[in-house]
Amino acid sequence: MNISEDLTRVPGLGEKIVEVANNFSRLPHRFGHLGPRGPRGGPPALVIPGFLTTDRTTLALRRGFADGGWRVHGWGRGRNNGAYAGVIEDLDERLDEVRHGDKALVVGWSLGGVMARELARTHPDKVRAVVTLASPFSGDRRHNNVWQYYEKVAGHAVDDPPVAQKPDKPPVPTLALYAEKDGLLAQGCQRGETHESDACIGIPCGHFRIGMSRPMIARVVDAVNAFVPK
Repeated sequence: MNISEDLTRVPGLGEKIVEVANNFSRLPHRFGHLGPRGPRGGPPALVIPGFLTTDRTTLALRRGFADGGWRVHGWGRGRNNGAYAGVIEDLDERLDEVRHGDKALVVGWSLGGVMARELARTHPDKVRAVVTLASPFSGDRRHNNVWQYYEKVAGHAVDDPPVAQKPDKPPVPTLALYAEKDGLLAQGCQRGETHESDACIGIPCGHFRIGMSRPMIARVVDAVNAFVPK
């Protein structure tokens, strides 16, 4: 699949406003303990939050994976303020804490998915599979309406991150789930080219609902469980 001009369209201001409203409307879903969830004997999973979000933001998503049979953990590093030197080493340390010698599923939402792919690329022997949710891992890094804000917060240009970032598929099973109604990121950047993932599935929602809406989370978990052998 070649990324068409339509897929590279950056969402407009109105779509961005809808996304922000969806984010705030789901604040009640963020209450609860932040420790491991799911059956103690379930296969391990690590969820990496997106830009400017935390483990509390991914709480509903982790509840969904726990209900789906995974022993799921947050990344444990507070707010994700962007890529920094040493982030892959920090994620590797966290991965070792949660996987207990087993291979772990690594799920990344938005920027967290970009980090998840690089973690899997660096340590494929520790990763069962990598799943990205509305993550801009492919194409032009300015095909979104938040890149300028990202540069101010992260302290580096989107074209010059402090860690290597490649669009090529990591050497593990790789699933890309994209938000069909995303108001922040161009759809093509989430889908990528056919050689950049093993499978690509659309979820009929926006950027925040993909990890906060219970019906959309159910779709995400079903897609992952169908793709990843436990």
